[in-house]
Amino acid sequence: MPSPSELEQMLRGADLRVTRPRLAVLSAVHEHPHADTDSIIHVVRQDLGTVSHQAVYDVLRALTGAGLLRCIQPSRSVARYEARVGDNHHHVVCRSCGAIADVDCAVGAAPCLTAAEDHGFVIDEAEVIYWARCAACIATNGTMTTL
Repeated sequence: MPSPSELEQMLRGADLRVTRPRLAVLSAVHEHPHADTDSIIHVVRQDLGTVSHQAVYDVLRALTGAGLLRCIQPSRSVARYEARVGDNHHHVVCRSCGAIADVDCAVGAAPCLTAAEDHGFVIDEAEVIYWARCAACIATNGTMTTL
């Protein structure tokens, strides 16, 4: 987890003003990778007290646009945010409980996969989601449940 001064440096490095809401959102996402917006709002409110939904949405948009956060949205899931950016890693998602974990790049450097046909596109990123069941769901209920 980055220190408050490191979070400030990240914001300044992205040419963003350092504000309490931006620091709180950036900190919340670092502390809770793959959190959805409602979870982030809850954590930010614990830190700042009162903050509007719109303010958090605006900060998430600004931080994502600046490349400080990444938004992922697995099928059948709400948008989730993470602070691990710039390495084109992938994700594994539990079909039962929705837990998400990072998976390092499958092979080589970004974009991690070489498409059989690029149709003239210059591919710079690949998004892979592995669907599975987490150990906790298997231990709790041996039968398959889907989201």
